[in-house]
Amino acid sequence: MDNPGWHASRRAQRESEYVPHRGADGNYLPVEGLAPMDENFIGGFHPNLRPSTPSTPGPPLPPKDAVYTQPGYHFGQTTKSSITSSHLTTMSAVERSEALRIPRMNPHLQFMVGPLLRYDTVENGVWHGAVMIVTADSGSIYEPHPMLSFEWDADKSEIMKRAHKQNGASFDLGPHPADSHSTNTLNGLPTNGNGKATRGPNARSEQVPGHEIWVYASNSGTSTFWRFAIEIPLGPTEMAISYTINNGQPIVFYVPGLNQNMRWATYSCNGFSAGVNPDDFRGPGFNTGYDPVWMDLLAKHAEEPFHALVGGGDQIYCDGLTREPELQDWIQSKPDDRKRYPLTDEITSAIDRFYFNHYCSQWRSGAFARANSSIPMMNMADPEDLQMAPIFRAIGSRGYFFFLLFQCFINDDIDGVDDRPGKHSNRSAIIGVGDGPYIPFPSHSFLGYMGPQTYILMLDCRAERKKEQVCSQTEYQKVFERLSQLPSSVEHLCVQIGIPIAYPRLVFLETALESKFNPFVALGKAGSFGLSGFVNKFNAEAELLDDLNDHWTSRSHKKERNWFIEQLQKFAKIHRIRITFLSGDVHCAAVGVFKTLKVGKVEIPPADDHRYMINVVTSQCFTGHCTKLYSSRIGAIVNTPPYVSSSSLLHMFIDRRPNAVISMVSSLAGNKHRTIHHINTDETMIPVFTTETNGKPRKQKFIMGRRNWCQVDWKDGEWVFEIRVEKEKGVGQTVGYTVRTPPPKWTASPS
Repeated sequence: MDNPGWHASRRAQRESEYVPHRGADGNYLPVEGLAPMDENFIGGFHPNLRPSTPSTPGPPLPPKDAVYTQPGYHFGQTTKSSITSSHLTTMSAVERSEALRIPRMNPHLQFMVGPLLRYDTVENGVWHGAVMIVTADSGSIYEPHPMLSFEWDADKSEIMKRAHKQNGASFDLGPHPADSHSTNTLNGLPTNGNGKATRGPNARSEQVPGHEIWVYASNSGTSTFWRFAIEIPLGPTEMAISYTINNGQPIVFYVPGLNQNMRWATYSCNGFSAGVNPDDFRGPGFNTGYDPVWMDLLAKHAEEPFHALVGGGDQIYCDGLTREPELQDWIQSKPDDRKRYPLTDEITSAIDRFYFNHYCSQWRSGAFARANSSIPMMNMADPEDLQMAPIFRAIGSRGYFFFLLFQCFINDDIDGVDDRPGKHSNRSAIIGVGDGPYIPFPSHSFLGYMGPQTYILMLDCRAERKKEQVCSQTEYQKVFERLSQLPSSVEHLCVQIGIPIAYPRLVFLETALESKFNPFVALGKAGSFGLSGFVNKFNAEAELLDDLNDHWTSRSHKKERNWFIEQLQKFAKIHRIRITFLSGDVHCAAVGVFKTLKVGKVEIPPADDHRYMINVVTSQCFTGHCTKLYSSRIGAIVNTPPYVSSSSLLHMFIDRRPNAVISMVSSLAGNKHRTIHHINTDETMIPVFTTETNGKPRKQKFIMGRRNWCQVDWKDGEWVFEIRVEKEKGVGQTVGYTVRTPPPKWTASPS
């Protein structure tokens, strides 16, 4: 009972013991229900408006949000508080009505989730992206089809930016149905004092109709996915873009100037593991444990806007799928029976229902919803090993389908899989040849423009993955062919790969867990001594081994890893492009590095070394422990949430001494590796975290086990990665730890 994780683990066990029952129509009732978004918040609302029947009252508004509701804050917005009563009395009735009117969608749409905002790339000076909404058909009017309007004014952007900094806030975070504290904006443009937006001579506005890309059908009705393509010619300076759906609530985002490298933020692992109490991470003034770190990101976004939000994997946790009632017989069956269990229509429908309900619920909630509607997203899937069993395959394939749909706004049945120029809705897409071994989809990697000197490659390590392979040679070939076409101005390439490629090894643990003489595996299979949680319920192997096999440094992937590093080194040398890896997954922050092997005491300066590649590791770390390898967290798509940790003994040790895990991983970080000495390359970790978040000296300098995210900027030819680490659990404030990637100073060479 004195185990700090006991209560959360027990709660997870009780939840898993959900008893399936059917409703009046004979169908099972889902674990996670879903209704349309509250009518009070559809299409716009007054900042002081609250739902007529609110749920349990939450904590008070965080102090840092006060700026958005105080009088005098009027960038791109007009509210009752920003127009004085005496001024209102001088207006005509029509003017007063226009100044105070709350935007409502016309024709009306009933949202299930959205708007969601995605960035694709820039081609020939034109920004390409999209907005997506999901609407309930029974409560929406589609005559005419939904219409997105967007506008910008290049002449006003810099004026607005200077004015906002003087007022202490740079721009509106974006009103959103999930955020009852946001304020009513007016087209994201400065107002002239009577509530009307002023427009310069170069102001532009566009309208695009919604494109129906999928329909979800359930027993409760149908919902339509609408995609709106956006194209914006970049101007000489950063610009504010305001968009509305059916003339409803305007939301603002920013695009960079034509010659500006983007500011962007990146994160991963946006969820809590089974057995972790989210309220433990909810500080004073926050509604949930999710919000503090996201509010910190949005606060930085308000100081200086981000042009992109990069999701590095696990943008949503789907462990709850295993609690759906239709899957319980399969869950409770023996491992061998589970592999042969038939995929029924009822189970197929339950899988789709869970993904749809869970995505809509999570992506319209809290501060994260504000971010995904006002910072253009770029997302990749978290790599996990899959299996060929019918239900496993269905879960993996539908998970990938919904990833493409909700996170990339792609439906292969509509968009096709031809990634030649002008053939696909996503210009950045690099689509593989043929389906993956377990997922009936080709790989979908993305190569996106981040500025004249910077690009990002989001490598799909999921679709073609199997235990002995991360990506196929065909996928690598297509990716390197596209990379070879990068403009000559490019100096930096970020390679987003999900799982770290330069990270401490755990070979000793992998060897022990794979051993047929491991007594814990035998006891776990037999369910003896409470060790059933030690083995994976689906393949009866050691649970931790499942996580270890995902890693690039595992024995099964090490050869491919070393080859991939060598190919990137050759590419970097030939094209004179600095490579930087970006990863998440492991629920901590760290920075690894590859560099040319030192000869004697002579070391090549990083700027002159084409092998110098850092691996920035950033992860929200919502699990409650410092790293995925030692936590109760397992794969988000195909594995069941464990009732206890992968090892009961290790779980008890971690819960009692979490700092011991940091010490263990940090000690491993200092180990020397000879794995790639044959290609004249050394690898190590960079001691970034020399101080605690309170400024005190720190012993473990390599690994930081607190929630974090990373902001990226371009300064003096360098990419500057600032890992923002939560100062104290749940307070909503972070401390920055910076690492830089030098510009390439070597001479391009064909060999």
